[in-house]
Amino acid sequence: MWLLKALAALLTAAACTAIALRYLHMLQLESYQLPGYRRYLGSHPTMRHGTPLLAGVILTAACLALSFLLTAIWRGPARLVAAHAVAIAGMAVYVWLFEKARRATKEKKPFVFTPRMRRLTAACAAIAFVCALILVLIGVPPYILLAAVPWLPMAGAAAMAPWEKRVNDGFFRDAQATLAARPDLIRVGITGSFGKTSTKVVLASILSEKYCVLASPASFNTPMGLTRVIREQLEPRHEVFIAEMGARHRGDIHELTELVHPQFGLLTSVGAQHLETFGDMETIARTKYELVEGLEEGGAAFFVSDGGIVDSLYAKADCEKTLVWKEGEAHGCWAKDIESGPSGSRFTLVLDGRELPVTTSLLGLHNIKNICLACALAHRLGLTDTEIMRGVSRLRPVEHRLQLLPAAGGIAVIDDAFNANPVGAAEALRVLSTFPGRHIVVTPGFVEEGRMEETMNRELGEQIARTCHIAILVGVKHAAPIADGARRAGMPEDAIRLVPSLSEAQKVLGEIGRPGDTVLFENDLPDNYTEA
Repeated sequence: MWLLKALAALLTAAACTAIALRYLHMLQLESYQLPGYRRYLGSHPTMRHGTPLLAGVILTAACLALSFLLTAIWRGPARLVAAHAVAIAGMAVYVWLFEKARRATKEKKPFVFTPRMRRLTAACAAIAFVCALILVLIGVPPYILLAAVPWLPMAGAAAMAPWEKRVNDGFFRDAQATLAARPDLIRVGITGSFGKTSTKVVLASILSEKYCVLASPASFNTPMGLTRVIREQLEPRHEVFIAEMGARHRGDIHELTELVHPQFGLLTSVGAQHLETFGDMETIARTKYELVEGLEEGGAAFFVSDGGIVDSLYAKADCEKTLVWKEGEAHGCWAKDIESGPSGSRFTLVLDGRELPVTTSLLGLHNIKNICLACALAHRLGLTDTEIMRGVSRLRPVEHRLQLLPAAGGIAVIDDAFNANPVGAAEALRVLSTFPGRHIVVTPGFVEEGRMEETMNRELGEQIARTCHIAILVGVKHAAPIADGARRAGMPEDAIRLVPSLSEAQKVLGEIGRPGDTVLFENDLPDNYTEA
């Protein structure tokens, strides 16, 4: 009898752990941050990829009903054996169906079984087994634990938090020591609501005309991401280290400056990004300014003028500082005589009073701002005018950021699928309008913008109506405000297509696209986003 009970607890724990892998993946996509994972659970109460709550209730009810039924027929252990056997069989079928549905879903970012994830999975399995064993011992069918599967990763993460903090702190200190041993290394931090990655790539390319540069790859902009870059990629030959610094909560940038100790800081923008976690624009501004506050003594800060929040932060700074993109600013950097089109841009770069004619294949006004910001620091670091102009001319589009892809079937594609913001989306639509032929946009709109999201998406719809001939909107429920804004701005109903997924959008595009069209893919859904 004891063996049967232990086996029931063990199998229940195994089933819970197998199902929990889906939710552990979501926790991984949230960078193991429990607040973000709780928001995911709160916004997806039906658990689109499975309903453990319903399954747990049904299995428990079936087990109890069978127990009562068999009591009238059999005596002794036969009743319990039969009840457990049926419940275990039902649980196995459920796990199989759940896994089948999970594997059929195309994940944007695959589940990675890292050492940390292995530790977390083991913790979840141990917690599930202990809970199942307790339920068995007090006479409650353990299969009810299936109802708690979505919360199992939270319990595992909480249990492992002290150990993970100890591991991460060790890596963090090691990275700090690595940088401290390189007093000759020029350290640059870049932050902003948008434009960080593009500016980082532009700056690295231009500085490479004079220096050996290491820039954090892709969007490695978290403490552990940068720690890994420093420990694994920084070499003695590198003369400049450029660290992109991302933030979703107050204090995130401060933590990154404690790691990098930058001598130079670039602030690209302050805008409505991640309002769901920041709450308001004032908190966003304070968080971005943490980079300026964290500069080494004698450091210098560079700001892109926006006529508003960024200018006020520039005025507040008491270190060496430069304001970019404000015409007439002493010792500043801006662009004039701008000519842009489908093939790129040419303009006059005004740098510290000198005028430099430059050309670039990058699309969009915001990329010219990024170039000006990078050139201002390049000049501060001693690059000549010739090196700066040559560096700008060699720039290539950043992947998924207004990237013009080779035309297929006569249809031009502008890939701007990286995280969108209102300023960038408006510029992307403006760039689209410079192309000949019909203009088609494929977008889910803005996501993770809290209370402002619906308003922002409705305004996006109005902009789309003024620029595009056809709008393919991803997310039938989520994109409804975009469609509403487009209708209000006069876009015909038959020009608005609401589809549930990107694959469906591509299918519609294949049906309606024709040679001469230009398609803009604007924004992409977060890796952990599903429409409840």
